[in-house]
Amino acid sequence: MIKRLWSAVFALALLAAPAAQQPPFDILIVNARVLDGSGNPWIRADIGIRGDRIVAMGKLAGAPAAALIDAKDRYVTPGFMDVHSHASGALAGMQLREARPLLAQGVTTIVGNPDGGGPVDLAAQARQLTTAGPGVNVALLIGHASVRNAVMGQSQRRDPTPNELQKMRALVRQARVDGAFGLSSGLFYQPGRFAKTEEVIALAREAGGVYTSHIRDESTYDVGVIASVDEVIRVAEEAGVAGIVSHMKCLGPDSWGISTTLVANIEKARARGVQVFADQYPYDASSTSLQAATMPNDGAASAAEAMSNPVAKEKFLAIVRENVRRRGGARAIVIASGRGAAGLAGQNLEQIAAARKVTPEQAAVDIVMAGGASIISFNMSEDDIATIMRQTWTMGSSDGDLTAPGPGVIHPRNNGSGARRISRYVRERGTVSLEHAVRTMTSLPARVFGFEDRGEIRVGAFADLVVFDLQRVQDRATYERPHELSEGFDWVIVNGQIARREGEFTGVRAGRVLKK
Repeated sequence: MIKRLWSAVFALALLAAPAAQQPPFDILIVNARVLDGSGNPWIRADIGIRGDRIVAMGKLAGAPAAALIDAKDRYVTPGFMDVHSHASGALAGMQLREARPLLAQGVTTIVGNPDGGGPVDLAAQARQLTTAGPGVNVALLIGHASVRNAVMGQSQRRDPTPNELQKMRALVRQARVDGAFGLSSGLFYQPGRFAKTEEVIALAREAGGVYTSHIRDESTYDVGVIASVDEVIRVAEEAGVAGIVSHMKCLGPDSWGISTTLVANIEKARARGVQVFADQYPYDASSTSLQAATMPNDGAASAAEAMSNPVAKEKFLAIVRENVRRRGGARAIVIASGRGAAGLAGQNLEQIAAARKVTPEQAAVDIVMAGGASIISFNMSEDDIATIMRQTWTMGSSDGDLTAPGPGVIHPRNNGSGARRISRYVRERGTVSLEHAVRTMTSLPARVFGFEDRGEIRVGAFADLVVFDLQRVQDRATYERPHELSEGFDWVIVNGQIARREGEFTGVRAGRVLKK
């Protein structure tokens, strides 16, 4: 309490004292429109930074500073947070650890190990990231599927024994000790799909913090998207954690319009005191493996077995045909990359089937049996995207990775999500206000995940900041040219160090591994 009081007195003294008497800042930002991340309108203020913290705000022009940033009436906001990112592996390596594609879209913090994946040993992962020196901050989750794999091995089409469940719980407890912010699951994928809700609740309770889930069904494949979102609500309520519906969507024409029901159900849960949230990437196309999207049991082995039996083959192909239809048809499914898709990147399933003179479902099976492929599928409604985006409990995310330019087609969300939310849905369409969009990528995720002193611009907060021109912000990555970097984020500061200066990268890697 005394420490906080003295900090407040110090900040007030800085504001009140003449500029010449103020101690020097490491960085001083002047002439800024400050959006503090709370959702409030911008205010005119200068920002003084010393070390890794904001130490003063107000009228500071003329104060001595090692580096002066003239915002020139541009917006200054907290650095953006991507709460569903697959980039932690790349950030631990050498080639992409500077995180240029993330910095270029204003991202200064990611949450890694989503969809139930990532290492079980978070302490080792944190050491690897720290040694690499990432360009952005990284928070880690413990993955349900990874824990299940570690304990149950390959025999996972069953419930864990009591002993196995205890071992799984112990691994999650250790991850919590090592700084995990919660549990992630991928119940659409193997082995997560074999787990009953009670198992997930037990592990989410051990993890504490948040439970974030790629739900069992985002469409009408199996249990349906409504029941799948209800499962997240149940886990959050019974485990006593904050539940997050990962990359919330209504996938495929059969599901379009269901977003209003999903929103109503989440609102009802929140009204009775359940912490439920969602994250969302701002695109109408999703990305996953061709196996997961079209194959029963998500595997080549089941396809090979079915193809060897005429009766089983017809039933199997019928399921694949229906799954392709649910995703919007063969024309909506585009091959990205993969061992079974050499030379097919950028082609849709309809084109491939026509060239091979087979049905689209047979083409899908052939690709899977040849080694598989990742896909991009255009299967979402803009009305649903807008409905979900407007909710006060929806956070921004990308579901993207860090990838070096090369063969194959990646989803442009990797390089464009932070910018696209602003350029398309704020500036061009007016779907949400700038204040709303910034809040969903800053203070909201900081509060949900418990990132202390981050996500806001205020005295005492960490200096993760971006300076951008609203009219110039643009996601340049497209489905045809997905590696293009975003534009408009001229200055990016990570933990008080300048990582991007007037559009140029400085090479600074000031990110840290955050711990709960």
